[in-house]
Amino acid sequence: MIYLTQLIYIHPGMEEVFDAFESVAIPIIAKYRGRMLLRVRPTDAQIIEKDMDAPYEIHLAAFPTETDFHDFLADETRKAFLHLKEQSIKSVQLIKGQTG
Repeated sequence: MIYLTQLIYIHPGMEEVFDAFESVAIPIIAKYRGRMLLRVRPTDAQIIEKDMDAPYEIHLAAFPTETDFHDFLADETRKAFLHLKEQSIKSVQLIKGQTG
């Protein structure tokens, strides 16, 4: 099982565009045996300590194999909406781990 944590930073004012991309991309995860385990939008009140900018959203997803994850990335429907991701996301920090 591989686990992917994303710290997602978006451009100011692009929340609706980001949400439009997510409304397409997140349901596709299951098609490739993946799961969105956690999706959080942290607020200042929830952050105890930081030495970096807080992300707009944090995702924790899991896929059984690396191939499943790469198949998700190559999904044609998802790729058709990547322009929304590119418009709205300033940067992403990806943290990858695995079990077994």
